[in-house]
Amino acid sequence: METKLQKWGNSDGIRIPSSLLKALNLKTNDLIELKQEGDKIIISKSKKEKISLEKRFKKYNGENLAKNFKWDEPRGNEIW
Repeated sequence: METKLQKWGNSDGIRIPSSLLKALNLKTNDLIELKQEGDKIIISKSKKEKISLEKRFKKYNGENLAKNFKWDEPRGNEIW
């Protein structure tokens, strides 16, 4: 499949057809990996896990942890 490299701000970008996005289960704002192999650019779905704020706090071992902290219901787009 051929596509055109187009100006996007100070960078260049490509449009990925929806058929490829659906086949790879990619959605707007998903993280992707870019890798160069010789004269090729390999685009693949990122394997990094989205870590919720709660999980990040559980891994935290530093000082100043609140003693009576409680998790409320989500109020925006945060991941719980």
